[in-house]
Amino acid sequence: MSSTDTAGHRPAVAVLADDLTGAGDTAVQFLRAGWSTELQLEEADSAAQVVAVTTDTRPLPAAEAARAVGAATRRLRAAGVGHLYKKVDSTLRGPIRAEIDAVLAEWAPGAVAVVCPAFPAAGRTVRDGVLYVEGVPVHETAVGRDPVTPVTESRIPVLLDAAHVRLDGADPARDAEALSAAGPVVVADAATDADLERLAAAVAALGDRAVPVGSAGLAVALARAWAATAAAAPALVVVTSLHRSARGQVETLLADPDTAVEQPSAADLADDGAWRAWSEAFLDRFDPAVPHTALIAPDDRGAGLDPATVASMFAATSAEAAARHTLSGFVVTGGDGARALTRLLGARAVALTGEVAPGIPLGTLSGGPWEGLAIVTKAGGFGTPTALLDAAEAVRTMKGRTV
Repeated sequence: MSSTDTAGHRPAVAVLADDLTGAGDTAVQFLRAGWSTELQLEEADSAAQVVAVTTDTRPLPAAEAARAVGAATRRLRAAGVGHLYKKVDSTLRGPIRAEIDAVLAEWAPGAVAVVCPAFPAAGRTVRDGVLYVEGVPVHETAVGRDPVTPVTESRIPVLLDAAHVRLDGADPARDAEALSAAGPVVVADAATDADLERLAAAVAALGDRAVPVGSAGLAVALARAWAATAAAAPALVVVTSLHRSARGQVETLLADPDTAVEQPSAADLADDGAWRAWSEAFLDRFDPAVPHTALIAPDDRGAGLDPATVASMFAATSAEAAARHTLSGFVVTGGDGARALTRLLGARAVALTGEVAPGIPLGTLSGGPWEGLAIVTKAGGFGTPTALLDAAEAVRTMKGRTV
């Protein structure tokens, strides 16, 4: 992940793992929770909401691992990542304390590492600060005799020279305060998935100062907890169709208090200079706090305007909106407009994930710099009066969800 990310996009979450398989099994938990997710094999820009990278540091000496992890954390921070999940082995193999210290030094002042490698579904639990594998303290299992990275201590606070906090789980804010006070490195217990849910709520309450450290188990809960606190980006609705049904759906948008409707005149579209001026003004006044913005072609197609020209002009302005502002995705009604927009966005395909309603497909862009961005394409003659509004909400809330 470079410091200048694709089209100004900033990933919401980065998974920083010490090996590739761990990066994959953790990243997929975010995908299952609805985030668009990319497992990177080499450093690259990405349009995904979650990127997973690996440092391959588990077998390295502590100092060497710390250098690699510190450099990776700096890159991710410079790329504008909002949350960092430090993936470690569920049996705590590797130079984990050195990697944690390297992350904390680079992430943020006052950062707190919250350590819990529990993964109950895989038989890993943490009780009273002790890591168990299928009910056996980890140092008494085969992991304690690992020829490369043996774990000789089951008490995590002792192994990592960290504090241990018992959370009551009744109030995430109070639990967050307890974690913060015990930091900078604090171990928490979890013997069940419900325990992990409560811990994730406390981590989410800590905000971006928290650096959760764990296996795929804690990632399952955090993928949901962070999604619940993330503000959805606005959806851009692009209407080039003149069909009566589409125009009826525009009336619903006009009446919706959460939708800003923008409609140039035929004169704005007929002259290149006038269109550039209108487009710049539209892009300048675009308000990301408004859930939906609708760009509506004029009913009047005088001045020699043909549908293909209008579609091309609207597509160019819509693509520029995606470049300047963070969007959750697009709703496009009118085949010419959909084709022109997806071409300008560099997409090679739309990965279909479901339907907003019968005949109105929902998907994500595949290929190009906006890969993973949600999109609904709708024929002008399809749908109920609320179809465009329903599609805009689906785009805002899907986070790349598969069905």
